[in-house]
Amino acid sequence: MARRVTKAIFPVAGLGTRFLPATKAMPKEMMTLVDRPLIQYAIDEARAAGITDFIFVTAKGKSALEDYFDTSAELERTLTEAGKTDLLETLKSTYMPSGAIAYIRQHRAMGLGHAVWCARRLIGDEPFAVILPDDVIDGPKPCLQQMVEAHAETGGNMVAAMEVPRDKVSAYGILDLGSANGSLLRVRGMVEKPATEEAPSNLAVIGRYILSPQVLTNLSRAEAGAGGEIQLTDAIAEEISNSGNVYGFRFEGHRFDCGSKAGFLQATIAFGLSRPDLREELAEYITDIATPRIAAQ
Repeated sequence: MARRVTKAIFPVAGLGTRFLPATKAMPKEMMTLVDRPLIQYAIDEARAAGITDFIFVTAKGKSALEDYFDTSAELERTLTEAGKTDLLETLKSTYMPSGAIAYIRQHRAMGLGHAVWCARRLIGDEPFAVILPDDVIDGPKPCLQQMVEAHAETGGNMVAAMEVPRDKVSAYGILDLGSANGSLLRVRGMVEKPATEEAPSNLAVIGRYILSPQVLTNLSRAEAGAGGEIQLTDAIAEEISNSGNVYGFRFEGHRFDCGSKAGFLQATIAFGLSRPDLREELAEYITDIATPRIAAQ
C-alpha cells in the first residue's frame, strides 16, 4: 500500500491579469464564488482528502491570503454579541491551526513546475498533492479525495484527467494513453500544449495532482519548456520512462475553469442553483432573462 498523502502545495503566485482591474488589489484566489473565495473551496477539498500540511507558494501582494485564514477576534465578538451563531460557525470554518499553513515566495514567474519546486524543502521524501485553486470541481465526492483513495492502491504519480474538445487541446497538457482499468488510465506520454494535429488524445490534465518526490528531483534539473517556463508536465513525463508509474484518473464531477471569466460566471450560476437558500430566486431570474432571447431566435 502506498504511503499516505498528507501534504499539498497550492501555487497561488499568479497575477490574475485576466480579472483586472479586480485583481489589482486582491489576489485572484480571494475572488468570491457565491460567498466563499476560491481558495476556501481548494482548502476544503484538501481537508476532505486528509491533507494536514498546506503549503502556499505565493508572491508579492498576496498577504490577503494569510489574513483570510487567521483568526478575527473582533468579528467573533461582534457576532457573538449579536447572537449570530450560524455566521460565527461559518467564520470559524475559515480558521487554520497554527503551523498548518506554510508560505513560500516564488520570486520570479517561471511556470507551474518552478512554483512546485519552490516547496521542495517542505516536501522532503513524501508523496504530495498539488491543487490549482482556479480549477473548482463539483462532484459527489471531492476530486482529491477520489484520487487519494485510488493512489493508496497504486502509489506513483497521478493526474486528474478530463476530455476536452479537440480544438482546445493546445491549452492543456494532453495524455498519451495506454491501458485502462475503470477510472485509472496508464499513461504512456504527456505533451504540454500540443498543436491540435499533434495531440495524442483529447484527454487533458487539470489542476489536481498526486506526485512522488522524484518529480521534485526532475524539476531541479529541468530546463524551460513550452512557453519558456519550467513545466510540471515535463517532470511528470520523465517518470513515465524512469518508472512507468504515471496514471491518469478520470474523476467524477464537473470542473469549472475559474481562471477564465466565462468559467467563473458558469460556476457562480451552478453553485448558486445548488444552494437551497438561493435556488428559487436565481432560477426565476435566469428564466426571466433567458425567455425573451429564446423567443427571439
